[in-house]
Amino acid sequence: MRRREFLPALAATAGLARVSAQTPVAAVKKGRLKQCVTGGVFAKGTSLEDGCKLAASLGIVGYDLKGPADWPMLKQYGLTPTMYPPGPGGSISDSLNRNDLHEKLEPLMHAAIDEAKVNGVPNIITFSGNRKGMPDAEGADNCVAFLNKVKAHAEEKGITICMEYLNSKVNHKDYMFDHIAWGVDVMKRVNSPRVKILYDIYHAQIMDGDIVRNIRDHIQWIGHFHTGGNPGRHDIDDSQELNYRFIAQAIADLGYTGYVGHEYSPAQGRDAVASLKQAIDIFTV
Repeated sequence: MRRREFLPALAATAGLARVSAQTPVAAVKKGRLKQCVTGGVFAKGTSLEDGCKLAASLGIVGYDLKGPADWPMLKQYGLTPTMYPPGPGGSISDSLNRNDLHEKLEPLMHAAIDEAKVNGVPNIITFSGNRKGMPDAEGADNCVAFLNKVKAHAEEKGITICMEYLNSKVNHKDYMFDHIAWGVDVMKRVNSPRVKILYDIYHAQIMDGDIVRNIRDHIQWIGHFHTGGNPGRHDIDDSQELNYRFIAQAIADLGYTGYVGHEYSPAQGRDAVASLKQAIDIFTV
């Protein structure tokens, strides 16, 4: 599976450029959920500009996990940089559960909070880190300690730090925050409106399932969503096992006001534009 840490922008192909420029776009429907994208939803070879242009034309309002160098392009097309990319919050494998990294990560997080505030970036991603033999309880204590050090700054600036919930079964072996109960425990102990869970529905399905019940039970601790079909993290239509229309309706009915980021990659042979339109339609509730 592709990962996102500072993904490079890919060169555009002439064919996709023609599709983006010439395909008629239907009137954008309004919905209760604010939808954003990641780079993987576009066809291979799509430039950042073509992706932004297409996303904006379809009613998408944000773009996740792009760094400062790309923010001017996003804003040119009216897209919010919805999630600061990995870096200040550590990496998937080495992050907040390791006390020896706190001295390095804390100033990076403070700097990112300030930069996000100035540039209108509402969220910063972070991770638990891998276990590497560490007990889950110890890792939770360490994550709580770090987040308690930075939460007042995040609250002051109105920036939400989002710790991602990932699966350790298929994609991220040994990752510590691989069950919702662990993450909710950390969130409750930090108890800040600016420290939340990035609830990745694909990963959650693999590890805990019971998606809608868990979202309903824990919505107060969730600050951002990612989508992806299971198995394979492909299109979110009826080619996979999750009922995304029901999930979208449930999230909207809870009065959720954050962003839902589409983070799937179209299956081989699928038309990326058609898949994105379909994903947007599913979440327009």
